[in-house]
Amino acid sequence: MEKIDILTMEQFSTDEIMEILNDAFLFKTKFKDWQFSKTRLIANLFFEPSTRTHYSFSSAQMQLGMKIIDFAPESSSVKKGETFHDTCRLFQEIGMDALVIRDIKDKYYDDLRDLNIPIINGGDGKGNHPTQSLLDLMTIYEEFERFEGLNMLVVGDIKHSRVAHSNIGVFERLGGNCKVSGSREWMDSEYNYIDLDEGLKWADIAMFLRIQRERHDDLIDLEGKTYLECYGLTNDRLNTMKDNAIILHPAPFNRGVELDDSIPECDKSRIWKQMENGVYVRKAVIKKVIGESFE
Repeated sequence: MEKIDILTMEQFSTDEIMEILNDAFLFKTKFKDWQFSKTRLIANLFFEPSTRTHYSFSSAQMQLGMKIIDFAPESSSVKKGETFHDTCRLFQEIGMDALVIRDIKDKYYDDLRDLNIPIINGGDGKGNHPTQSLLDLMTIYEEFERFEGLNMLVVGDIKHSRVAHSNIGVFERLGGNCKVSGSREWMDSEYNYIDLDEGLKWADIAMFLRIQRERHDDLIDLEGKTYLECYGLTNDRLNTMKDNAIILHPAPFNRGVELDDSIPECDKSRIWKQMENGVYVRKAVIKKVIGESFE
């Protein structure tokens, strides 16, 4: 079997994306208890902190009947000077069937081209987060049963967000329309900008992003106002959205910063649904790289 890595959304055609989403929906409905035909080994190598992605992968792996190694860099030979490449290569040599990796470096996977086992990207720097994008797409499709013609507004720290970079291009490839909003200092010139209040009236999907404080030092001038007042989703702004519009957030979300405190539990919020769907998507991508079918 040819090795399959899951590194970016750009590597997949729209048909391949829909195949992964179909498997995720099958895991959610018909094949909830499906497991691999024999025991598989997988290592989670998170060189950057994570809660949702890390433990969503762990839940998916356990449900698939896999044996898991959770790597802890703070108590490893990384502290003795072992390189990133050599650490990852170790897990191939001790028998892992696949690796899930997150690192602060953009495109860290370019340093691992010589590995013979699949790599699933759990997030690389400001670059890519393919499984987050897939779970967002699953949540959107579950709501609207289509992508074509839908309007998605992405709000916040666009420049430093791997979620934004993964989602915008693929959503447009699937037939949707996307615009961005937030502080001009944190925009990316390749995307279409719209005023936040106008954008919320336009959007079918409003995705708010966390400020990526760990990725930059620049501060924005709010002229005495709070971030929530300027660029967050307040209850007043919520009331201007379309009746059938939904709210997404990749999390962790900061209540009272990018979202009013009650927003994650409001009727339009699908934030907790995203977390649930993350397990089904991650089961689907693990199944794809291991290479077993449902039959």
